[in-house]
Amino acid sequence: MTTKEQLAQSPSLQDELRRMQSGEPYDAHTPEMRAWRDEVKKLLHRLNTTEYHCENMAEITREILPNAAPDIYVEPPFYCDYGNLIHTGEKVFINFGCIILDGGGVYIGRKTLIAPGVHIYTAEHPTNADDRDRFEMCRPVRIGERCWIGGDVTICPGVTIGDRCVIGAGSVVVRDIPDDSLAVGNPARIVRKLNG
Repeated sequence: MTTKEQLAQSPSLQDELRRMQSGEPYDAHTPEMRAWRDEVKKLLHRLNTTEYHCENMAEITREILPNAAPDIYVEPPFYCDYGNLIHTGEKVFINFGCIILDGGGVYIGRKTLIAPGVHIYTAEHPTNADDRDRFEMCRPVRIGERCWIGGDVTICPGVTIGDRCVIGAGSVVVRDIPDDSLAVGNPARIVRKLNG
């Protein structure tokens, strides 16, 4: 039995993971939560230091991202918190240096292209310092099908990006973006409709 399988049997870990995924306040710093993320970091280290394009890359990627389509392609280096909370459709491409904090769940539609340096965050912290010392929360991020997320884009917690959207390089997405939109800037604003 792997360390991860042993950890998965912990009732306190299961309670914190349930809270995290349901958007309730949770404690990310319990020993079990840290140990879970440490196991993911070991897998990420293997992916990020594996000989480029070796046969093991796909196997390691599947171990990190068990809920992604089998044909997902991830260019190392890649970083995430949990991995199993990233869900993708077919033919998703994630380029170099992406960071996905997936505690609240990240859902990426088929044929979406993620450019280098994209950051996707589901974790957020209370603005009140006393609350921030005790807990954090998560909100899911959803990205539609056939999108192109440009280089160094940041997608904030709770955002939904519709199908066939283009998000311009360097944008910070803090609000939902409807289908067929080109959005750019900080904060990202829709500049025109696409595909119609």
